[in-house]
Amino acid sequence: MPSLLRTRVSDMLGIEYPIFAFAHHEDVIVEVCKAGAIGVYGGTRKTPAEIRDVLANIRARVGDRPFGIDLVIPKGMPQHNNREDIEAQIPSEHRVFVDHLYAKYGVGRPQRAGMRSRFVRSEDMAAQQLEAVLESDVNVFALGIGTPPEAVKAAQSDGKTVVSLIGSPRHAHYALDGGADIIVAQGYDAGGHTGTIGTFSLVPQIVDLARGRPVLAAGGVATGRHIAAALALGAEGVWVGTPWLVTRENHTDPILLKKLLAAGPEDTVISRADSGKTLRQIRSAWSEEWAASEAPPPLKMPYQDILIGDLLGAIEDHHVEPLIHTPAGQGIAQFSEETTAAEVVRRFVADAEAALLRLRG
Repeated sequence: MPSLLRTRVSDMLGIEYPIFAFAHHEDVIVEVCKAGAIGVYGGTRKTPAEIRDVLANIRARVGDRPFGIDLVIPKGMPQHNNREDIEAQIPSEHRVFVDHLYAKYGVGRPQRAGMRSRFVRSEDMAAQQLEAVLESDVNVFALGIGTPPEAVKAAQSDGKTVVSLIGSPRHAHYALDGGADIIVAQGYDAGGHTGTIGTFSLVPQIVDLARGRPVLAAGGVATGRHIAAALALGAEGVWVGTPWLVTRENHTDPILLKKLLAAGPEDTVISRADSGKTLRQIRSAWSEEWAASEAPPPLKMPYQDILIGDLLGAIEDHHVEPLIHTPAGQGIAQFSEETTAAEVVRRFVADAEAALLRLRG
């Protein structure tokens, strides 16, 4: 018997459940796919060679089950991957503040470039990452920021389904004009880069604007009841990121995992301190330091990446508890114990179907 969650998106992609699991560890992607949903690997901070390797590894593990990859291709990035050029433009007051954080928290100096500073987000790097995606047999190409029409057309001509994440009606027009097959309406509740409109306000507006294209709801989706509500709002699936942080397959640092499991509904905060763009994350000394009156304003992307990238890497390497944090949405309050990716999918489906049956009386 088909699931009560079956929608056009299920049929488009050949999946049982229209649940898109965004995660940065391939083990999560694999287990979600095996459970009947679809994993989308966050690959925007990976080199082209790493993208090729991880997509090949996932394909080998999931067989012919569909899966995806997400890249971020914002407008206005530098042309070249030239860290020295970016470094030369960083104001001295920002360097002084970063040195202050090293000293105040006793952070050991970095032994390697951090995740955000190992390369400059640039036009050249985006083109190379896109080429790596197009060379692969990945089924879904998601764009977390930006919907370049040329990238959309290239992916679609290669048989890939293109998904665009947006946070406002204005962004939705860009994504629709750019040709995206599926639109993700991501509300303010969401972890990571997020906008200012709440999920319940945004999703119906985007459904009405979507010109018949399927819409996924994102932002605060943490239970099956949220999924049922998303379908009631007109969405045909959901995009979920935060719950996978507390799964064993994500291999979350124990210090960070403890913070995530203890987090309540007010323990996330929006900050520009990680990337230069608004990003919801777990509240920590990191977000508090950058919100202090004596802190300089975060720089624009990609300058903030390069300014703090090595420091963030050192914080992780040296396990500096007060400063350890991660992007996370308000839905983290629903999780108080470690679980598995398959169990999250199972619980989502069971609870969503039960909610839909209650609504049907």
